[in-house]
Amino acid sequence: MCGRFSLATDQTAIEDQFQLIINEELTYRYNIAPSQDVFVIGSNGHDRVATSMRWGLIPPWSKDIKIGHKMINARSESIEQKVSFKHPFRQKRCLIISDGFYEWKKTESGKQPYRFVMKDRRPFAFAGLWECWNKGSEPLFTCTILTTTSNEVTKDVHDRMPVILPTDTYDTWLDRKEDNIEHLKSLLVPYDAQFMDLYPVSTLVNSPKNDQKECLEPLNSQ
Repeated sequence: MCGRFSLATDQTAIEDQFQLIINEELTYRYNIAPSQDVFVIGSNGHDRVATSMRWGLIPPWSKDIKIGHKMINARSESIEQKVSFKHPFRQKRCLIISDGFYEWKKTESGKQPYRFVMKDRRPFAFAGLWECWNKGSEPLFTCTILTTTSNEVTKDVHDRMPVILPTDTYDTWLDRKEDNIEHLKSLLVPYDAQFMDLYPVSTLVNSPKNDQKECLEPLNSQ
């Protein structure tokens, strides 16, 4: 499960790390929630392309836009069995960029939110799928984040985690000509825990209305 994340990294740093030019100014986001726009990287066949998409995949055959609320994540283990995800897995893969994601741990005093980041605090890429929905007044591009089993860092908080792709797999994931399904599936594994870190944060993140810098701060520093 991945239901909330952030992207509050300097735009120039993102361009350098992901080797692309961003044509519109990014806004710092501290508490991104489903149905909101997220920063996505795709490919035009030659270069990486940056765009925004609505978080929560809406299949092109769906008559109801609300279905996107149920499709913010896609389980990687059953990706080929789900009608909604089978085609985009083969043809419409993308990178969804983040610099940290949140999960909640059950405690005696309630649910405590934690933020998961890279130890070097650099942004990273979730494995994503996208679709285009044409039943509204204009085309709507939407996406979902693939999930897998937890690693050593995330397991004490949640039994699932988003698929985080290593840098050297980006081109393969974005290549629409890549049709080796088994190879693609082999990328959908827990990220190496030695590069990750976690810390508790304020319950401010419980509400998507709170999209502020304080959401990122360690609980003991507030």
